[in-house]
Amino acid sequence: MPLNIVLIEPEIPNNTGNIGRLALATASKLHLVKPFGFEIDDKRLKRAGLDYWQHLDVIYYENIDDFFSKNKNAKMVFLSSHGSKSHWEINYENDMYLVFGKESVGLPKALIEKQKTQLFKIPLYSKHIRSLNLANAVSIIVYEGLRQLK
Repeated sequence: MPLNIVLIEPEIPNNTGNIGRLALATASKLHLVKPFGFEIDDKRLKRAGLDYWQHLDVIYYENIDDFFSKNKNAKMVFLSSHGSKSHWEINYENDMYLVFGKESVGLPKALIEKQKTQLFKIPLYSKHIRSLNLANAVSIIVYEGLRQLK
């Protein structure tokens, strides 16, 4: 697997479905950390993921502690609008974990504080926007990673 997409407590089934579809298209593994803002069998998730969901390599975690205990030696980067470094500065590696927070508030504040050296953002060039849609942000980060790894 070239990359691992991690969604911590995703809230919007359409985003998660679209990100699942992206993960399959890019041969990435999808990691979903509970609690979710929807049921995993939500029809909106299935519609966005179409009939691809059964082919997806997805791992579920009960909570954030479960995720970090099972992946403690993994190379990770964290994406947040609070990052001080641009995503252009990420040095991608095979099997890297790309960690994203929930749509409403992003990554937990404690995690942002703990991971400052590995915290990156996608630059925004308008003062009228706080962040990008999660599915769009994941797409940008994953395809930049594939470009670098190619």
